[in-house]
Amino acid sequence: MGGAPVAEVATDELQVWVDQDLCTGDGLCVQYAPEVFEFDIDGLAYVKGVDGELRMAPGSRVDVPAHLRLEVIDSAKECPGDCIHVVRGDGVEVAGPEAEDD
Repeated sequence: MGGAPVAEVATDELQVWVDQDLCTGDGLCVQYAPEVFEFDIDGLAYVKGVDGELRMAPGSRVDVPAHLRLEVIDSAKECPGDCIHVVRGDGVEVAGPEAEDD
C-alpha cells in the first residue's frame, strides 16, 4: 500500500545505531533524544542502552523507546553527518542514509 508514513513507523519496534566514522560531532541527536544519544570523550555520538551505558562497539544497536521514536527518526533525518541509522525489526532502515523514503 505504498511507502510507510510516520504514523505506521511509530507502531513498529525500532532500533538505532550510529556510524562513528561519519559522525561530525554536531550534537543534534543529543539535543533531540538525550536518553538515546550521548557524546563520549572523543567528541562523537554513541547510542546508550536503558542502563545509561554507552554502546562503544562499532554498529552497536539499542532499542528506541516508544515515546522517543519520532525524536530519534528526526535526529536521523537532520543529522549533518548522515550517520544515524534507524531500523525496523526486519532490518529495513526507516530513517538515515539507507532509508528509501528519506
